[in-house]
Amino acid sequence: MNSKRSRSAMWGRIILTACALILTASVAFAGTHNKMSKDLEGKKASEKVDVIVQFRHVPTASHHQKVLDRGGSIKRELGKFKGAAYRMTAAAAADLANDPEVLYVSPDRPLHGTGSAQVLDHHNEAINAPAAWTQGLDGTGIGVAVIDSGVANVSDLNARNVVYSQDFTGLGNAVDQYGHGTFVAGLIAGNGANSTGSNFSYTFQGIAQNASIVNFRVLDQNGAGTDSEVIAAIQAAIQLQSTYNIRVINLSVGRPVYESYALDPLCQAVEQAWKAGITVVVAAGNYGRDNNLQNNGYFTITAPGNDPYAITVGAMNTEGTPDRTDDVPASYSSKGPSVFDMVVKPDLVAPGNSVISVYFPAATLNQENPGNEIATSLYQTNGTNAASATYFELSGTSMAAPLVSSTAALMLQQNPALTPDQIKARLMLTAFKGLVQSSTAVDATTGQSFQEQADVLTVGAGYLDIQAALASGALAPAASGSALSPLAAVDANGDVVMVQNGSSVLGASASAGDGTLWGTGTGAGDGTLWGTGTLWGTAAVWGDGAVSGTLWGTTLASGTGDGTLWGTSAAAADGTVLGTLWGTGSLMNDGTLWGTAAASGDGTLWGTSTGAVDGTLWGTSTAITDTVGTLWGTGLVSGDGTLWGTSALWGSSSKLNDK
Repeated sequence: MNSKRSRSAMWGRIILTACALILTASVAFAGTHNKMSKDLEGKKASEKVDVIVQFRHVPTASHHQKVLDRGGSIKRELGKFKGAAYRMTAAAAADLANDPEVLYVSPDRPLHGTGSAQVLDHHNEAINAPAAWTQGLDGTGIGVAVIDSGVANVSDLNARNVVYSQDFTGLGNAVDQYGHGTFVAGLIAGNGANSTGSNFSYTFQGIAQNASIVNFRVLDQNGAGTDSEVIAAIQAAIQLQSTYNIRVINLSVGRPVYESYALDPLCQAVEQAWKAGITVVVAAGNYGRDNNLQNNGYFTITAPGNDPYAITVGAMNTEGTPDRTDDVPASYSSKGPSVFDMVVKPDLVAPGNSVISVYFPAATLNQENPGNEIATSLYQTNGTNAASATYFELSGTSMAAPLVSSTAALMLQQNPALTPDQIKARLMLTAFKGLVQSSTAVDATTGQSFQEQADVLTVGAGYLDIQAALASGALAPAASGSALSPLAAVDANGDVVMVQNGSSVLGASASAGDGTLWGTGTGAGDGTLWGTGTLWGTAAVWGDGAVSGTLWGTTLASGTGDGTLWGTSAAAADGTVLGTLWGTGSLMNDGTLWGTAAASGDGTLWGTSTGAVDGTLWGTSTAITDTVGTLWGTGLVSGDGTLWGTSALWGSSSKLNDK
């Protein structure tokens, strides 16, 4: 999953496919445990496992003793995170899960960075970064914690940029050996030292060149790390927040989703940083080409990008031009919603395909992919086809995330009072909406074609626009958790809809409510989400008319049936949901999903006599029952007819199978 010239070998190492810990053992525990991750239950009782135990409170010596008494050992304390990393037998872990003070036990999972055509990617121009520089904004005074493979000592990232370094791998230093972290840091704060002057036709510089990089190394020379290392780094960022004015964390790392974000320790650490006032930006993942479940790359968002607090970023392809109107979603960029929780992700997209930044020749990434060095002719006045010793190209959502992180640094330099929720909401509000509706990507190596739709589960609120974000004066919502990403659900008619997530970006107290970010007088259209009577355009989700009355367009997200959500007989039956899902007379227009007397009004989705009564969205005779072959089955999370069981979400008679 990479650029037009497929780097499948490279991304096989960088992305998360090798991270799964689900193992089958000949001897398993008797029974199952709702306080233990499913990927621990198949272990042999005597097998030693590395786990993260979440307690109901920050663990003390008495909590650690519970592990020691069961023959375990302390692997890593995690500051004020309500848990710690331990090593013990699988049987001891199962026994510990019975303790009333234990909230959840999960593996200390491995993760990796979520990391060509010889053309300038023009990522800075496509997202209007020069407009910030003309205003004198360069990130001065703002600390950005880069939790990655470390940062190398290269001239484009000098001591002025990297103000603090700490290693969490146990390898003894925070110097990058892999190359991923240096590349990411260069996109944020690279000073362009090796491409500035009369001998150069183009300068490669970070968006926030004067931001302070706080370097936390969590990935080794092969780009591998663990949950506990990342959690420890997040804890350090919180602890050092005031020392280095750390206002942003960039996480261009991730792994598969194994459980709800409410239980996932990595997600919970992200939320802790967010609630401490640090904006957390996360890569969406590189699984958009994964069609193993016949879902065309949907439901592939990785953790911790599945957390509703985080700003989750997908990747765009600039097509090698500074003009953003020809840019298209990168085919490998992971799509929402998230598994288990149905969180609508990504939140927005930024350039991520064949992006150019700094590297050093000894990096593992370069050793494995020497063809990724760009030709000097690309940026030197009298350059040749010789490989640059300074600049390199990579593709992935890892490259898109730091562009949003550095934008957040500019916004905070401009207005230090902004909260993480305000930053997230502004970024989504001002994101460019005029994207190409559909496109085709062809793998140059295999010849395989990938059809992309610029829908809300692929591009979120739209394409990062730095100039527009800096021009926004919107100040709502401000409170922590007031800009949660919305949820998706299947309603009683079998239609896929966005639903209110407490105080989410689309919630009554946030972006979609009267007088709030997306409401009347905000420039997003009278009382609508993005435009006049629609989600994205005139009376349609994505453009003029109703695009044949469909959700995503004439050629649908999966399947070819005219006017359906997923295919011929899909959730949006007969091509409409009362005039398209978000269009005129639909769930999001007058009297719509969030409007007066609509889905959140009296007697509606969330109003009186709804929600949990018989025959409603979550009740006994709803879209979530009918036992076998439904979205969640008979009130369970696993087993026959449920999310992962027989005839379940992807099963033979499910909502989304062959639809």
